[in-house]
Amino acid sequence: MTTQSAVLFDVDGTLVDSNYLHVHAWRRAFAELRIEVESWRIHRAIGMDGSALVRLLSDQSPDQAPDDVRRRLKDLHSRYYLQTAELLTPLPGARRLLERIAGLDLSVVLATSAPDDELAVLRKALDCDDLVAAVTSSADVDVAKPEPDIVGIALDRAGATADRAVFVGDAVWDAQACVRAGVPSIGVLSGGVSRAELETAGAVGVFDNAEDLLLHLDQSPIAALADGRAGPG
Repeated sequence: MTTQSAVLFDVDGTLVDSNYLHVHAWRRAFAELRIEVESWRIHRAIGMDGSALVRLLSDQSPDQAPDDVRRRLKDLHSRYYLQTAELLTPLPGARRLLERIAGLDLSVVLATSAPDDELAVLRKALDCDDLVAAVTSSADVDVAKPEPDIVGIALDRAGATADRAVFVGDAVWDAQACVRAGVPSIGVLSGGVSRAELETAGAVGVFDNAEDLLLHLDQSPIAALADGRAGPG
């Protein structure tokens, strides 16, 4: 059986401009339950496992939230986020990047841990299902990034191995998960995380956004992958 080469993509903040909508939704959720959390702290946690985010941020408040409150926070976040779905837009160059990747005979995989309802609105905004070979969601794992499980599942669904894949993401949690999974990762700044932080977390290359990556694709690990050289990066 021939091993497929694949490029795995995070979606929130990488392909779709959604991170700050998540920040606003979480801020509303915490405020409704009278838990004071600064917006910048929420932004710093975007992209990690939802339960881990709630635990981290509620533990920073004067009163640690019990489990039922944490569950309520997640439900409220999802409600408020979905209310803003009409504001979701693809990030610059997102579709053209996926078209280029698919044109190189590399499988395009949406390796996200978004819940199914959130994933549905992201895919609608992205409007690129015709280019996508495989998709993951939060239903596939018990714990999301920075744990590597979602990366492993994405590889399995693409029929790829870690040395025949590259991951593109916007968060330190993406890069950390990829280090654990043995997959080279590319960072993009479109999620609001700095170049230095992405590199420190393990990203082997960092670009402004999908469009910038597309313009410099030949200078990225994806070029080596397309050329058939194992172990890009």
